[in-house]
Amino acid sequence: MSASLDPSTDASDALRLSPPVQAALLAVARRRTLAPGDSLFLKGSMPDALFGVVQGSLRVSVTGANGRQAVITVLQPGHWFGEVSLLVGQERVYDTFATEPTEMAVVSAPDFHRLVASSFDIHMAFTRLIGLRLRQALRWIDDAILSPLPVRLAQRILALAQQGAGEPLTVSQEDLAMMLGVSRQSVNRQLKLWEDAGLLRLEYKRIVLCAPGALERLAQG
Repeated sequence: MSASLDPSTDASDALRLSPPVQAALLAVARRRTLAPGDSLFLKGSMPDALFGVVQGSLRVSVTGANGRQAVITVLQPGHWFGEVSLLVGQERVYDTFATEPTEMAVVSAPDFHRLVASSFDIHMAFTRLIGLRLRQALRWIDDAILSPLPVRLAQRILALAQQGAGEPLTVSQEDLAMMLGVSRQSVNRQLKLWEDAGLLRLEYKRIVLCAPGALERLAQG
């Protein structure tokens, strides 16, 4: 079992479920493995489970009517998702693809609804999680309108780092560019500047943070 989904793992990240809630979910979860490029589910599919990333990473994206794709985020180990579609009983609104060999924890819809209905703590944990994600989405909308690229890029890297609980980010520069609606060249140029300054280290489809405190200051604008 990955430490990222181990119930004993520190859950200080605001978007990370607490150890007792994770333990309850893992107790009823089955495992599923994905090869790079495999889809976990597609936009328009009906919800049948809650998912947690155990190892690897998933790209979350949407595709417009013109065929243009926008990457919403890349989910790192320790991230649970899919609860909104389960709670509202409506089709999923995005696509998910593994970016590397990935292992998932899968909680069936009946088990998820049973846990939420039987435990006030689990019910409140997901209520809080949804609220925090909405707040984060609204902040990203504001940032996209008001903040320059270095600020938005630092904020997005830090958000992904929080999901990954300190592990190197398994995200490509192309995906970062699509998340921010800018060119890959613009993202690469800024990342190279930060690498030269010792803030991070660039590897193939990975980013290792060397000075997260400095990035946090940049993210504040």
